[in-house]
Amino acid sequence: MRAVIQRVEHASVTIDGQVKSAINQGFLILLGICEEDTEEDVEWLVKKISMLRVFDDENGVMNCDIHSIDGEILVISQFTLFASYKKGNRPSWFRAARHEISVPLYEKFCIKLSEALGKPVGTGVFGAEMKVELLNDGPVTICMDTKNKE
Repeated sequence: MRAVIQRVEHASVTIDGQVKSAINQGFLILLGICEEDTEEDVEWLVKKISMLRVFDDENGVMNCDIHSIDGEILVISQFTLFASYKKGNRPSWFRAARHEISVPLYEKFCIKLSEALGKPVGTGVFGAEMKVELLNDGPVTICMDTKNKE
């Protein structure tokens, strides 16, 4: 799994002109799932994200996690995070997981993250054409890959 985690002041996802989900301060997470991913990857990534200390404390130091600021999370599926661009100029998506693998893992990730956060996380619609808006705070953007745990 690959995640691009952006610290945001606010974020939203719109589908067919309707806002599906919107959050205030917290994380916008773009999540890519590949064929080799498992529930173990879900567990590891949820734990890392839920304890990620990138929010400012009273001294302006990034020392607080999402719980400390009572933050919110918006998760958007993003198969393009597994783009292969080595050959030619048109990316290939062969590493991105098929729907029968990616949909259950995406849903499990959202459920587990919601449990870790203690409140629902916002989502888009898997496979839909989405418009994502955000105000990146910092900017702070962290990339995580469950295949690079070390």
